[in-house]
This record gives sequence, structure tokens and C-alpha cells, in this order.
Amino acid sequence: MKLTVTIAGVELKNPIMTASGTFGSGRDFEPYTDLNKIGCVVVKGVASREWAGNPPPRIVETYGGMINAIGLQNPGIDVFCKEDIPFLRQFDTKIGVNISGKTIDEYVEVAERLASEDVDLLELNISCPNVKEGGVAFGVDPFMAALVTGAVKKVARQPLIVKLSPNVTDITTIAKAVEDGGADAVSLINTLIGSRIDIHKQKFILSTRQGGLSGPAIKPVAIRMVYEVANAVNLPVIGMGGIMSGEDAVEFMMAGANAIAVGTANLLDPAATMNILAELETFMRNKQIEDVNDIVGVVNKAAISP
Repeated sequence: MKLTVTIAGVELKNPIMTASGTFGSGRDFEPYTDLNKIGCVVVKGVASREWAGNPPPRIVETYGGMINAIGLQNPGIDVFCKEDIPFLRQFDTKIGVNISGKTIDEYVEVAERLASEDVDLLELNISCPNVKEGGVAFGVDPFMAALVTGAVKKVARQPLIVKLSPNVTDITTIAKAVEDGGADAVSLINTLIGSRIDIHKQKFILSTRQGGLSGPAIKPVAIRMVYEVANAVNLPVIGMGGIMSGEDAVEFMMAGANAIAVGTANLLDPAATMNILAELETFMRNKQIEDVNDIVGVVNKAAISP
């Protein structure tokens, strides 16, 4: 059974990745998860300097998922390079670094700093809805999306994944723009914008009033967008958005994803990536599928026999 997949020239031992912001650097998950078995650990967003994030309350559960307004809290690139890269290099997994910024110069600064570091993939976060500056503006405007992608691509040594926002009218327009800007792959979807109100206190629950909705509730939207983007660009696609099981992972790959990323499920079960990988293998075995890549985009091909 072949599980290896290739994203922008980087071979992963399997298509299971972690979604940025839900797995940290993997340190807290090591007691529950064999990091050697994950295709790629994508770490929490890293900025040019420390970000405090938003004030609490900044996480709230909702039907079918959760809403977060963490605000990309992170200790900055210097701490990441000193502490997290050496930790992850102990394991037989690829390292993906989600890079964040409030300006194009800040994105470029992080990419330049990582050019000499031992990491495998960069993921450009232009889509987080929790930061007032940068994220939303770049992620929803085709011109700005292409501009920041091109600027980072010029200095990046590693292949560049661009993470797309679902909070747009037509996600294929943004996908085509970042492809034109030089992206090597795309990942989608990031969180949808949502809110919750405490009806007893008559006020918004989150300090920021709104945040990013993730979890099973967004999966149908994510499947639709992955399918649209996979058929609109000639780039590898990493699918994410409510993946809780191996069957969810298969569904994303059938829609056109070359790999998938596990997010909110990690917060419910720290062994989620291991369970999803095992369930994917079981599905392939039961369907007599020898190569996981044969699943990709199957809805555009002859259906797999039952």
C-alpha cells in the first residue's frame, strides 16, 4: 500500500498534515501522538516578533465546532528557530511553517529568516480573520493576494503554500491570483467568520465579537471549495475544514486534495491524526486501493467500485 504524496516537490510519507494553530510545534502532543507517523507537522503561525494575541475570552464552542479569536499569538521567529525546529528535527516528519504578518515587509522578513533554516515547506497565512491588519485584506483581494505571494516567493528557499480564506465570493479568483503570484501549492479552507452572543448577559461572548469558525460544521463548505480550486488551478491542494475521521479525509481527497490537514479534531483528541491515518489505511484496504494518489479527484474520474 502506497501512502506517499508529493506537495510542490516535497515527498510526505502520507497525506496527513496538521492544521496551523491546532498543533503548536507538536511538543504538547508527543505523549499521545507518534510524530514520526505524521506526513508533515505544520506549526502555529510564526511572525517576525512576538504577538500577544487577543484578550480573553477568545474561544467558544458552538454547534458542530468552535469559534476562536486567538489572534495568532506566538513568541516570534527567533524563539521558533531556537526551540521548535530542533525539537521537530528529532522526528521523521516534514516541517511546515505557517508565516504571519501585518504588512508585506513582515511576511518577507520571516521568509528571509527561514531561508537558512532546516524546514521543508512555508505556508503563507493571508487568510486569518482574527487579525485586524493584514490577514483579511490580503486574503480577500486578488491583487493584494498576488502581491504578497510574489514578494514572499522572491525570498523563499522552501516551496510556498498559500492558505486561502473562505470568506470571499469566489475562492477560485484568489486561488488563480496566488498561482499567478508564484505559489507552489494552496491550502484551504481557513476558518469562516462567525459570532456567538450570550443571551443572558446580552453581549458577544468573544472579546473581539467575531472569530474563526472551525470544526465539522464547515466541512461541506470546505469540500465544495476544495473541489472548485482543484479544478481551477494547476497546483497541489491541501484540504482542511472539519476533518474528524479517515472517511472525512477520503472525501477531501476525492474532491481533489492531494493531502489533508487535521485541525479542530486535535483539540478534541490529541491522537486524532493517528486515528485518521489508521482509518484511511483501513478504507484503502477494504476498497483494494494500492496507491492513495488514486483517490485524488476521483469524482472527476470513474468511480471507485464499491
